Amino acid sequence: MAFPDITSDLKAAMPELRGRLLSNESLAPLTWFRVGGPAQVLFTPADADDLGYFLSRLPAEVPVLCIGVGSNLIVRDGGLPGVVIRLAPRGFGDVRADGQVVHAGAAALDKRVAETAAAAGLGGLEFYFGIPGTIGGALRMNAGANGRETREVLIDATAVDRSGREHVLDNAGMQFSYRHSGADTGLIFTSARFRGTPASSDAIRAKMNEVQAHREMAQPIREKTGGSTFKNPPGQSAWKLIDAAGCRGLKIGGAQVSEMHCNFLINTGEASASDIETLGETVRTRVKAQSGVELQWEIKRIGVAADAGR
Repeated sequence: MAFPDITSDLKAAMPELRGRLLSNESLAPLTWFRVGGPAQVLFTPADADDLGYFLSRLPAEVPVLCIGVGSNLIVRDGGLPGVVIRLAPRGFGDVRADGQVVHAGAAALDKRVAETAAAAGLGGLEFYFGIPGTIGGALRMNAGANGRETREVLIDATAVDRSGREHVLDNAGMQFSYRHSGADTGLIFTSARFRGTPASSDAIRAKMNEVQAHREMAQPIREKTGGSTFKNPPGQSAWKLIDAAGCRGLKIGGAQVSEMHCNFLINTGEASASDIETLGETVRTRVKAQSGVELQWEIKRIGVAADAGR
């Protein structure tokens, strides 16, 4: 069942729009799990000015959500009403180093930011080499790996609000905490600046190789997955709690808890978004019963269930 098509009305209200508007576009191919329903409208802006123009003319009652490469995302089977904005590398993917500062668009892959810093002889950003997402997502969730986090290297971030106005948030203004930013959820990040530390190329490359080797050895990176499913509770490891609750390899429909790393859920081939989310909730229930710890989702879950009706 499709959402009502509102793209014609939007185009009529935005004659100077340069980006692409698609109606009832499936989001499954845009996520690493490869599941989920359509966006009522999928908008790919040409650049930051085009994004601001679009938002300034979008009716206030139309919901808006921005996604990246979908590496840490479950789109529910019923899809999303309103507008889903996806920033593309062409308008938002530039990365460059200037002195000790690395400039990156929100659609730039975290891995590319690490590589650009390394090429400029800048350390401190190696941890991004092991994060399978974009800078926009890293800003929104204070992404981290291998003992480091975004808040340790960010100088400032540029964003556009729901009315199309631009804002620059310094590190403190991002209100970072573990796997979270307290910045206004209505802001769409468009770029950021990071501070690197001069270091030898050999030392930087050695750290990046270590990050990659750890991922390949310990994580199911070649599966249809969404990365770490649950946040680590204070002083504990989510995977150990999941393993102790007997959930390693647990299956529901086409979804399975990874045998390699049980804080990863995988789509074995025919899973629905409902299978994956139900599996995650089952894991949470079993961990709570076994250890008393209530795991919190790290993967974002968006949209409506297939039977929610429209």
